[in-house]
Amino acid sequence: MLRLRNSLFPLLRAASPLPSPIHRRACRLLSNSTSTAITPAPFSLEDYLVASCGLDPAQAREVSKKAFHELSRAGRRPSDELSSSRINSASNPDAILALLSGAGLSRDDIAAVVSADPLILRASVKNIAPRLLALQDRLGLSTPQIARFLLVGSRGLRDCDVIPRLEFFISFYGSFEQVLVAVKRCMTLLTASPERLIKPNIALLRQWGVQNIVQLCTDNAWVLTFKPERVKEFLLRAEELGVPPTSRMFRHAVATISRNSKDRVAAKLEFYKRILGVSESEVSTAVSKMPNILGFSDEILLRKIKFLVNEAAMEPRYIVERPVMFALSLEKRLVPRHYIMKVLQEKGLLDSNMSFYSVVALGEDTFKSKFIDRHKDSVPGLADTYAAARAGIVPSRI
Repeated sequence: MLRLRNSLFPLLRAASPLPSPIHRRACRLLSNSTSTAITPAPFSLEDYLVASCGLDPAQAREVSKKAFHELSRAGRRPSDELSSSRINSASNPDAILALLSGAGLSRDDIAAVVSADPLILRASVKNIAPRLLALQDRLGLSTPQIARFLLVGSRGLRDCDVIPRLEFFISFYGSFEQVLVAVKRCMTLLTASPERLIKPNIALLRQWGVQNIVQLCTDNAWVLTFKPERVKEFLLRAEELGVPPTSRMFRHAVATISRNSKDRVAAKLEFYKRILGVSESEVSTAVSKMPNILGFSDEILLRKIKFLVNEAAMEPRYIVERPVMFALSLEKRLVPRHYIMKVLQEKGLLDSNMSFYSVVALGEDTFKSKFIDRHKDSVPGLADTYAAARAGIVPSRI
């Protein structure tokens, strides 16, 4: 505590209002005129971002718009907020910049942080100062780690006492770096109530026997920010789809359901039955293998199914038994590889009975090694043709 107090004093002193370049220009004008009273120009956030944060005019204009937009989203009148006591002059922004500099951030780091969250310039200095110190003294973060955190977590830093939350998340996720991954995917994770939301939801997931909870809460961190009653609904709906909590696919089912209403999921199940002409149980089996097929758009699915049936000559039942094909890119994977497969078969370099699925299921490097590099001498221009096909240019012949 003594160390924290001793460190806090010079940082707060460094955060005292500093004259901005805009104010210095005004002072020079005043000193050069003894007969004319000059009214200082209203504070301009855009000008300040250029003069004090090192942004170019175009960047400053966009960041300034972002600040107004975020205030509007918060239900506030931007003009009123920007004329409030902490941002009607350069005083508070200067103090915030001094704090960031005092924490070791470079000028480029500070510019990046302000660009990511311009409203940090109107944050309370008395709140930000001890929290910045605690990132170093209590959590032991290095300056580069603090800079990376502020790029995604500065809203949490200014809106709440984020340090105890970070301590909990570091313990839960296993490392500070993993916390950053989760926060990037859901910035409200830091401001959600640990006692009312975060901890009860984690306990609920454990109670249900969900496998790999940390991975679920990393990839889909927003799930932790819902009310526990809502999360329980997600878990029930995932089970109703035939995906048990012990399945490694359960976290994907929960993630998909959390983004789609019950009616939308029901409509998607009906879509697969109608378009493919398969039974409800067959669709349920496909969902249990790959739950995120419930989140794909009808338009994209129709194009893929049409190609697989008409061009790749696949039976609908065969397709639904291999739902991963719904997730593969039509333009980047299905069409280009089908073309290469046909070329090699026509030239007698590939077994005519080889299944298209076995070709598209391969990773990109493996596919290139087995089908492009191996035959590049026998089929000149094969690599270029494949690259062109992936770019959307499929030649009629090679």
